[in-house]
Amino acid sequence: MDETPHSDDGDDDPLREAARAEAERERARAAAERAARARGPFPTSREHLEAICEVSFVRGSGPGGQHRNKVETGVRLVHPPSGITIVATDDRSQTRNRENAFERLIEKLRELNQRPVTRKKKRVSKRQKKKRVAEKRRRGEIKRLRRDKGQE
Repeated sequence: MDETPHSDDGDDDPLREAARAEAERERARAAAERAARARGPFPTSREHLEAICEVSFVRGSGPGGQHRNKVETGVRLVHPPSGITIVATDDRSQTRNRENAFERLIEKLRELNQRPVTRKKKRVSKRQKKKRVAEKRRRGEIKRLRRDKGQE
C-alpha cells in the first residue's frame, strides 16, 4: 500500500485550517491576557498610551463600498507591555476609528488592572456544625416518618 503525503481524511481542508488558525490565535490571545494580568497595573492615560502604542492603519472590509474598502481608515493599536491588539474599522473616518480604538484599549486595560477580591476563608464553629447536623437529623426523621406512613 502506498503512503501518500496527503491523505483524504480532511486534514488539508481550508476551512479546518482556518478554524485551527483561529483557535491558535484565541489561545495566544488568552495566554497574553494571563501574562499581562500577572505583570501588574498598566497606566490608562491617553497621553501615555499614545506614546507607547504601535498605531497602524488598515483597510476595512464589509459594507461601505469604495470609501471603506479602498482607503485605509481602519486603525490597529498594539499595546506592547500587555500584548493587547485592538482593531477598529467601525467607521469610514480614520479619526473616529482611532478614538474608538483608544477607548476600547483603555477599557481593556482597566479590566486587566482590576484585581479580584480574595475570599477570606472562614471556619465554621463547632456549635454551628452541631446545629446543622441536628437539623439534618430532624429533617431525615420527618422524611422517614412520612415514608413509613405511606407504607401502612
